[in-house]
Amino acid sequence: MPVELRKRKAPPPAPEPPKKKAAKVVAKVKEAIKGKTGEPAKAEAPTKTNGAASKKVAVGDSIDLATYGGEVTLNDGTTTTLASLVEKSGSGVVLFTYPKASTPGCTNQACLFRDSYEPLTAGGLAIYGLSRDSPKSNTTFKEKQKLPYPLLCDPKASLISAIGLGKGPSSTQRGVFVVNKAGKVLLAEPGSPAGTVQAVKKLVESGVVNGAAPEVEKEKKEEEKTNGDAVEEAKVEESEEKKKKEEKEEK
Repeated sequence: MPVELRKRKAPPPAPEPPKKKAAKVVAKVKEAIKGKTGEPAKAEAPTKTNGAASKKVAVGDSIDLATYGGEVTLNDGTTTTLASLVEKSGSGVVLFTYPKASTPGCTNQACLFRDSYEPLTAGGLAIYGLSRDSPKSNTTFKEKQKLPYPLLCDPKASLISAIGLGKGPSSTQRGVFVVNKAGKVLLAEPGSPAGTVQAVKKLVESGVVNGAAPEVEKEKKEEEKTNGDAVEEAKVEESEEKKKKEEKEEK
C-alpha cells in the first residue's frame, strides 16, 4: 500500500513591526513627563506700553517728559505731546480728566475750571481738559460752554493711563494731574468736579507751583517785615537825634 503523507500546518505569520507613528507618540509622552520633572519654563517678559507708566504716578515723582504719555490730539485736530504742552507753559501743566464730553458731571467740572481760569493760570500754569472723546465732540463741548482752555483727545488713553486715571478698557476716571517745567509731579489724584478744581487752587495758593515751598515763603515774608521794622526804627532814631541837635543849638 502506498504511504500517505500528512501535510504540516503552516507557521503563524510573524508580527508586524511597530509603526513609526506609535514610536512618535511614545517619544512625546516621555518628553512631556520629562518637562514636568525638569526645570520650569521661563516666564514671559512683561509687555512694555508705549508711554504708559509702569506704576501709579505719585506726587513728588519725576517723569521723563520726552517719552511720557505718547501723542494726543487737541480739539482743533493738532497732534501734540505732554512735553510740548509743558514747554509752552509758563510754569507747568494742569490736566483734568473727565469721562465724557457734554454730560452733566463733566460739564459741571469744565465750567468750574472755566470760572476759576484766571486765578489758576496767573502763576503760569496752563490748563487742559483730557478725555477719550473725538475732536468733534470736544470742539462742540468747548464752544457750547465757552471754555477758555483747549481740550485734549486721547482715544487710546495713552496719556490718561500714564497719569494713572484710566478706568477699565474704555473709560476714564475723573481726576486731576499737575506737572511742573522740570517734570516733577505736583498733583495726581481722582476727584469730584468741585474737588479737582479745589485741589489745584490749594496747590497754587501754597506757592509750590513756582518752586517755592510754603516754609520758604513764610521765612521770606518774616525777613522782609524784620528789615522793614529795622528801617523804620532807624528813621525814628535819626529824627530824634536831629530834634535834640536843633534844641541844643537854640539854647
